[in-house]
Amino acid sequence: MADARSASEAAEVAQGGPDADGEAARPRYVAIITDGNGRWARRRGLPTIAGHEAGADTVKARLRDAVELGIEELTVYSFSTENWRRSDEEVSALMAMLGRRIELETPELHAEGVRMRFIGRRAAPVPPHLIERMAWAEELTSANRRITLFVAFNYGGRAEIVDAARTFTGGDEEDFRAHLYAPDMHDPDLIIRTSGEQRISNYLLWQGAYSEYVFREELWPDFTREALEQSLSEFAERRRRFGGR
Repeated sequence: MADARSASEAAEVAQGGPDADGEAARPRYVAIITDGNGRWARRRGLPTIAGHEAGADTVKARLRDAVELGIEELTVYSFSTENWRRSDEEVSALMAMLGRRIELETPELHAEGVRMRFIGRRAAPVPPHLIERMAWAEELTSANRRITLFVAFNYGGRAEIVDAARTFTGGDEEDFRAHLYAPDMHDPDLIIRTSGEQRISNYLLWQGAYSEYVFREELWPDFTREALEQSLSEFAERRRRFGGR
């Protein structure tokens, strides 16, 4: 499990605003609810899967921007435990797309120093070959340190807490954290949601307890680098107290 933040780091984050060099504070750990792919496709008269393909392209582009902007961990909501309720056609297309994208893009991301991590339930109804591809991508990129991309797939915040509770035998919050899907994940400083919706949709319920939220109007495929930078700037203007004054 990753080391906990030092007291000085926590104090720095709690203060917010400019840092010692006069630069605006930047979040190091960012999570995004990548919402709006389906609406993006419908507005263009395209099949839903075209929206998901465009959304996947946006993830890749913003991941590269995140590296340049000093983000150390980026977490994206790929497929929730509730998304199995969608049509069989959409779900099948999503499974095929994800498997193909992992196969083709992992070597490229590996060459760029990206560490891949998948969080969520790895069991039926997830296709076995997709579970194998996720494990392969994680193993291949495990030594990379430039940035970590956490992909929340077949993920639900309540499911994660329930699954952790099944194996938890007692202790404090840090002991419980060791039973989450990715104990090495830092709590996100900032969670962004696109598409104009203002809810958290069962996302990172444990990890996001003290995260700052920014809600954007853009549908996810339209979320540009400028939109990301604006979200980071909005975060920098806030003062995080973590229950203090």
